[in-house]
Order: sequence, then structure tokens, then C-alpha cells
Amino acid sequence: MTSLDEPGAAAGPRTGRPRRRLRAGSRGGVPLPLLLPGLLALAFLLLPLLALLVRAPWRGLPEQLTSAEVWQALQLSLVSATAATAVSLVLGVPLAWLLARTEFPGRGLVRALVTLPLVLPPVVGGVALLLALGRNGVIGKWLDTWFGITLPFTTTGVVIAEAFVAMPFLVISVEGTLRAADPRYEEAATTLGASRFTAFRRVTLPLIAPGIAAGAVLAWARALGEFGATITFAGNFPGRTQTMPLSVYLALQNDPEAAISLSLVLLAVSIAVLAGLRDRWMTTP
Repeated sequence: MTSLDEPGAAAGPRTGRPRRRLRAGSRGGVPLPLLLPGLLALAFLLLPLLALLVRAPWRGLPEQLTSAEVWQALQLSLVSATAATAVSLVLGVPLAWLLARTEFPGRGLVRALVTLPLVLPPVVGGVALLLALGRNGVIGKWLDTWFGITLPFTTTGVVIAEAFVAMPFLVISVEGTLRAADPRYEEAATTLGASRFTAFRRVTLPLIAPGIAAGAVLAWARALGEFGATITFAGNFPGRTQTMPLSVYLALQNDPEAAISLSLVLLAVSIAVLAGLRDRWMTTP
């Protein structure tokens, strides 16, 4: 008879495989200390959105949403957010590559400054843009004197303000993807005679395309909902700088039902874009 101290004692009667000892919490159950905070976090995030749906004036919604002011603000929001995302792509992807692939003094400080708009209050960002690009700003006064270009309180100012707050989302996403990508593919391309830019264009960009798309979606959504920097730097002029968030703020003071209707439009557009692109670009295989 086999002793319990012998190796064969832990084997099953047929398969000969060691028997697994079940430990507490190993059956796939959710620990209560994690379940309750998780459910509270879910409720905290979803209850305001549900309240928006419950209190929405559904009967008068079609009439409010067909007004010219709403469509004007929505069109300006979509155009400016798309333009700000394009600016973020053109400038942010090279910046992310520099932060991920090159070594230079003060890189950590540069990365901190790039991510600063993430934690900076948007209205402070708007004030900083005014001091830099305003008519009497550090750069803006020369643009006005030499070229007659005035950026504040224009549609271009809206795009600049939205790009300022949205670009860090793209840079962080692309830099993380670049750090996860194997640099040996780029090195192999350069050893075969390709220039660094050709290797980036033909090898690196296809590899990090999902990260770029994810960052672009985040930047677009952030630009669409931008308020503080926009109203500070570009103002609130209907048809020129009044985006949907500014229109919601203005309607909330005079017509709360209209503000709820406009909020529903922004909610629907944001959900449609994120849900439509997430399955294609933002999931890992």
C-alpha cells in the first residue's frame, strides 16, 4: 500500500495527474471588497447619464433639435473637433515618436510638459493661449503686425483651443504603442538601406496604426466636449465660435429643457463614435 508521503499518493486514480488543491477564492468568485466598490463606481458613472435620459423632454425634442441654432452649433462642433484631431495627428504623432524612440536631455521634463494640459484647468489653458496668441500676446502681436492674422474669437481659435487640450491624449496613446512595438523591425529596415523616415512610414506606422486610431478617437471626443479653453480663447459667438458645449451652457441659463436636448445630442454623437470605432481599432485580438 502506498504511503501518503510517497509521490504517487497525490496522483488521481486514472490520469496520474497531481490533484489540485483548491484555495479560498480560487473558484472564480468575486471578492466582496472588490464587488461593492466596483458596483458603486459603475452606479456613479451611469446614474447621471440615466438621469439625463429620464428627465429629457422627449415630446418636444424634435422641435428643439430642428432649430437652426442647434444644427449650426453641432456642425461647428463636428468640424472643429475633426480639424483639431487632424492637427493633433500631424503634430502629435512625430512628437510621440521623438519621446519614445530618441534620447535627449530633459526628455522627462518634455514629457511632463506635454501631459500638463491633461491636469491643467481648461480655462487656464485658454488664458495661456490668449497670452501667447492673442492680439497683444507673445506671438500673436507679431502675427497681427506682420501678417494681419488674428486668432482669438475666430473659428480657427476654436480649433487651436481644442487641439491644445486634446493633443496630449493622442501623444500618450501613440507613445505607449511605440514603446510596446518591437524597434528591431525599424532597425532591420534601416540595415536594408531604408532611411529612418522611410522605415517610420513603411514599417512603424502600420504597426502602431491601432494605437494612432485609439488616440485619435480619444482626442476627437475630448475636442468635441471642450468648453473652458474654447470660451476663454475663442468666445461664444453663434455661428462662429459657439460649439455645442457652449450652446448647452447658454441654454441652461435660459431654457433648461433645451440644454437637456442639446446634451442628448452630444451624448448620442459621442457614444456612436466611440462604439463604432472601438470594436475595430481599440480592442486587442
